[in-house]
Amino acid sequence: MTVLWLLTGASLVVAFVAWRQARTTARRLEQLSQMYWELKYQHGELRVQWQRGAGGQQAPPEPPAPTARSNDSFIPLTSLKR
Repeated sequence: MTVLWLLTGASLVVAFVAWRQARTTARRLEQLSQMYWELKYQHGELRVQWQRGAGGQQAPPEPPAPTARSNDSFIPLTSLKR
């Protein structure tokens, strides 16, 4: 009976240590995630400042206009039933 209580106590201690480690890891992950997004934002800001300073006022390139294809046209379902 004593062995069971010792085993139960040891498992509770191990569970508590694992829980604390998980909380610490989650907190660290949150900090790293926040640091990543701040760094990404700062990188974008610095890139814009560099482009304005180095190359003058350059506008970002516009995406190409979509072209209409002949096979993308509308076909009514009634014409397909014939």
